[in-house]
Amino acid sequence: MLRVYLAGPDVFVTQPEQRGALLKRICVEAGLRPVFPLDPAPDPDRPVASLAARIALGNEAHIRGCNAVIANLTPFRGPGADAGTVYEVGFARALGLVVFGWSESIEPYADRCSALDRGAARHEDGRLRDSDGQEIEEFGLPDNLMIACGIEFSGGRVFTGPNLEGFKQCVERLSGSTQKDA
Repeated sequence: MLRVYLAGPDVFVTQPEQRGALLKRICVEAGLRPVFPLDPAPDPDRPVASLAARIALGNEAHIRGCNAVIANLTPFRGPGADAGTVYEVGFARALGLVVFGWSESIEPYADRCSALDRGAARHEDGRLRDSDGQEIEEFGLPDNLMIACGIEFSGGRVFTGPNLEGFKQCVERLSGSTQKDA
């Protein structure tokens, strides 16, 4: 059974245990073994001075113990994915794991960036720029190109849609790949 780490800012919702239980139930019903960041992690292999370090090392241990990652890339506190989730995506990629991503937002990253910056406009060079003159990447992707392309290069894909639609597509793809391998 494929072990899958469920990365994302779901740990910050009002009732994270319930959110985790819902995501895990969807995975289990599809034949996957989910690991949620709040699940008990092995003790760190070195002294840990802070709760933050214990959480970070625990989540890295969770990822190392999995075969794949499903990352919630729904915009969090801004136009893009949660920074911690992005770290976990890169960490999983460095380990050679397949990564899938999902987002509740169907708007491309550039549209979300420009919507948050009323000064964003197309400049003489034809490029979309924010109010500070910085270019806003326009590739039609659901998030920054390094995130979306990195996921694709891992063998995964980013799915979008409301009401966990993107998450369910990730689960379906991963469970389908395990059934083919069985």
